[in-house]
Amino acid sequence: MSEVLAEAGSNQGDATDTDHGDSDDGGECSGALYAGEGLRASQSTTVTPKLFHRVRHNKSILALVVSDRYIFAGTQGGEILVWSLETYELVSTILAHRGSVLCLFLSQDRKLLFSSAGDAIVNVWCVDKLDRLYSIYSTYDVGDVFCVAYSSTLQTLYCGAQNTSIQWYDLKQKDIRPTANLASHPSHRNHRFFDSKGPGGVSTPRPVSSGAAAAQAFGGRVLEIDKEHIVQYAHYGYVYCMLLVRGLSKSDADEETLISGGGDGTIKVWALDAKNGGTISEVAVLENGDKSVLTIAIDGTFLYSGLLEGEINVWDLDTRQLIRSVRAHGDDVLTLSVGAGFIFSGGATGFAKKFNQKYESLSQWEAHKGLILASAVTTYHNRHIYVTGGNDDCVAIWDVSDCLPLSVKGSKTSNEQLLGSLARFVSYRTVSSKPQYAEDCRRGATYLRTLFKRFGAQTEMLITENKFNPVVFARFKGNPAVMHKKTILFYGHYDVIAAENDKSKWIVDPFAMEGINGYLYGRGVSDNKGPVLAALYAASELIAEQSLDADIIFLIEGEEECGSRGFEKAIKKNKNIIGDVDWILLANSYWLDDEVPCLTYGLRGVIHATIQIESDHPDLHSGVDGSQLLDESLKDLVMLLAKLTGPHGRIELPGFYDPVLPVTEAEEERYAAITNTLLRRNPDLGDAETLTASLMQRWREASLTIHRFNVSGPENSTIIPRLARASLSLRLVPNQEMVKVRESLIKFLEESFATLESKNYLTITIDHQADPWLGDPDNQIFQTLEEAIMEVWGPIGGGRRSSLPSSTPLLRKLTKVTLNLKPSPTTSSTLTNGSDHTSVANSPTTMAKNEDHNFRSHQIEKSRKPLYIREGGSIPSIRFLEKEFNAPAAHLPCGQASDSAHLDNERLRLANLYKSREIFKKVFKDLPRK
Repeated sequence: MSEVLAEAGSNQGDATDTDHGDSDDGGECSGALYAGEGLRASQSTTVTPKLFHRVRHNKSILALVVSDRYIFAGTQGGEILVWSLETYELVSTILAHRGSVLCLFLSQDRKLLFSSAGDAIVNVWCVDKLDRLYSIYSTYDVGDVFCVAYSSTLQTLYCGAQNTSIQWYDLKQKDIRPTANLASHPSHRNHRFFDSKGPGGVSTPRPVSSGAAAAQAFGGRVLEIDKEHIVQYAHYGYVYCMLLVRGLSKSDADEETLISGGGDGTIKVWALDAKNGGTISEVAVLENGDKSVLTIAIDGTFLYSGLLEGEINVWDLDTRQLIRSVRAHGDDVLTLSVGAGFIFSGGATGFAKKFNQKYESLSQWEAHKGLILASAVTTYHNRHIYVTGGNDDCVAIWDVSDCLPLSVKGSKTSNEQLLGSLARFVSYRTVSSKPQYAEDCRRGATYLRTLFKRFGAQTEMLITENKFNPVVFARFKGNPAVMHKKTILFYGHYDVIAAENDKSKWIVDPFAMEGINGYLYGRGVSDNKGPVLAALYAASELIAEQSLDADIIFLIEGEEECGSRGFEKAIKKNKNIIGDVDWILLANSYWLDDEVPCLTYGLRGVIHATIQIESDHPDLHSGVDGSQLLDESLKDLVMLLAKLTGPHGRIELPGFYDPVLPVTEAEEERYAAITNTLLRRNPDLGDAETLTASLMQRWREASLTIHRFNVSGPENSTIIPRLARASLSLRLVPNQEMVKVRESLIKFLEESFATLESKNYLTITIDHQADPWLGDPDNQIFQTLEEAIMEVWGPIGGGRRSSLPSSTPLLRKLTKVTLNLKPSPTTSSTLTNGSDHTSVANSPTTMAKNEDHNFRSHQIEKSRKPLYIREGGSIPSIRFLEKEFNAPAAHLPCGQASDSAHLDNERLRLANLYKSREIFKKVFKDLPRK
């Protein structure tokens, strides 16, 4: 019985770019499974693998290999991309080659990564730091190096090339071999076309940067393959693929054997001479007809070969017999992977197939819009995943956990359960503003309540007045042995803003959550379904661990996007069920930028009003009836609104600004920390003083906005409308009393309208209102949140170094209302450099050197404390809950500034979702113990 080495190569080739599969143990690359594992008996199933995530680049993906933590992808542009298996974020990009990366290979100990490319070079990388250790080349003109394999036992590298040769390099000999003669380096050689002589027998001179400098461009030692370490014409065609196995030798079960596939349609078995530097000698030839062998994969003693024109041949290596030929695809089979008890194949049509041990096709699906050029199967957190790459510039991650019988399935991880629950939660169109979605809202609330029940919470539906959406109440009961047990109330909402996607502005179906480039896209993922479930899962984990010392109450309403209709009365009516509360926590906002975690300690209040002026006369024609004697409704409305504000947006309500609190020294320090952080990361935001003033105007100063006008009559330019209506809002700041401002607004409008001496009628309607809120950043809950953020997020990297001076205590120079300063307003778009949602995984190419082995490059300055911020928006319920339960509230923003809540392409970064759950867990655990 042969044993497969836990190492193999992933490779492509020329017009029929190819690749291997990956190992089933989650660490090695293509084509490798451990001995004796074999293909398990499959269940009778035709389940199509579920797309778990998709990451995008701007070049074709030609090679893949998966470690226990990362996905490595080789691109047509010569880069190696590194994605996290946990969050699918692009954590590093290496400019690895000057030609397309055709093969990636991970050593058995996972310390070395090998890459080969169209530049005739094989590079060896340190996986921990992604430094290049060696650059290996042949003195022969080998062309593209399609495949590599590395024997950890022999410390010998094997590579198959376009010139039909197989060569090898014994790394044990690197220190005693002669120094490489760079005159033979591929960068010195004349190109058959570009260096050919033109008219007059003259060739174009080479650039100065060529030669030795090019050979050393990526660092590391340059090694030259011994001219004797080559088998010319190993195949009579390109050597497309190879892998290493153990156990084919009858005399030594640990002896290694090399297997290669070529464009001549043959598979060759090679013995390795350990005593002679790993020299190869041909042992057997397996004929596959005249169809090129583009990819190979192995399971136990069975070898699978993917051929031109869609066939897969199955060979028994013990007997060296062809036991089956399967017609798998209508076009070339470009990649094979064996794992999770099944065979996976990818073809030139973009379709992938799954086969059982009887070689029956169980499912077929379109994995890519184009060629599938690379694939791998691995296990991560007890979950089997199938990874594919194609010439549509994407890497797709498929969940193939369904492949295993239930008896051998690993238990789902918390993260996997969380994502599954969130996808289901997002699928409910819980749009509270549209009656046609009332049933979806109820179903969404019921599903949420079911989740609470599943994890052991006591739960009820709190009915609201006028048949508004119910409030989901749940209580996780803490350890009953704890004396004087505390209670934490978590507030959130399950309703969302409408997302019809009529004009295809979304890049996904807004109600079918999809992962792209480390982000989850879908309506409600950030506002507020993702944070709600993160908190739910945090509490459930503490219950499972028996580590919860406090009761955790959840109040999740379904009308927040419509002003929390019915919420206050429902809470007051059910206070006997809710009981006493010690702290209030919510997570319904976003960071200030995309990099630095924040804590929100202040929100503005709001009064939304509709001003309507109506006349007795009908809609009239301006040419027939227009006259200065006629009191026109729209003119009256414009003159009335003009009285509300003065220069620079000053609100003219009497005494409006008197209650506004002055800037404190503590606030100065917080604003200084914010501007220093933002400008250090993004100097293009301007100077510190202007940025600070802009943030203050958005957060701690009141404002008035006129949102829209509506008039009666047909929409043409000759109508004098009978009725004119305007919608406006007043944003209030802490210490301004909403009731007093509302009364002042109504009185001011009525008195101002009276001065117009109009015969028309004024109607003022208050549509919605919310109190401002100001928390205490120094209290216990904020300090616990800060500690949790510092521990969970760890060091926070800085951005571009700025030459700007740090912010000065300019705030004391400002009066309570800054009237003379008119800064350019800073928006969330400018703070995130206008992040768009069609961006590809294309970070600046770097040679990443990382001290903490986390692939985070360019960390210039590190700061652990979150930023304490205020926000200009309003959340109606937060101040109400504080007053009703006499408990302090704190606000943890979970998402980034570019999440696009309420906009098209709403998203939430996976890392933020996972970290938020960890933060909630720590706060729920630690806060009651203080």
